[in-house]
Amino acid sequence: MDERIDPDELLAAVGFDTDESVLTRRQAEVLALRENDVRQSDIGELLGTSRANISSIERNARENVEKARQTVAFANTLTAPVRVDIAVGTDIYDVPQTVYAACDEAGVEVNYGSSNLLQLVDDAVDGAIQQDTVQVPLRIDVTNDGVVHVRERAAERTE
Repeated sequence: MDERIDPDELLAAVGFDTDESVLTRRQAEVLALRENDVRQSDIGELLGTSRANISSIERNARENVEKARQTVAFANTLTAPVRVDIAVGTDIYDVPQTVYAACDEAGVEVNYGSSNLLQLVDDAVDGAIQQDTVQVPLRIDVTNDGVVHVRERAAERTE
């Protein structure tokens, strides 16, 4: 391990504030070190705990980050003027035109080209697209400033 890596310095450099974060300080330390390619076993040594505990802390931290992202996306979409539902079985190449048409109707300019929009959909929900077909029901919201948020309509997911 690179002995020069100091978790306190890493957190200070990114402005981490325990009072303003959904992460605990320990979770933030572990994530910061992992993002700097420090192995879990080395982090355990540095922080005086086991690799298994570091693994658990990292997993919980990443879950918290994902929940925070989903919460922000939800809050941003509450006022989004464009909401498009994409049904299971939809050809993925029909999605951009559907979104663009809804945006045109609402007078909102989308900040993404077709290929970027498709990538955003594919990245947003695990398993959303397989063989060019939407596999889970999706909601695509576009904010007034053209930012696109994609999320699964969880209540309707079919396995």
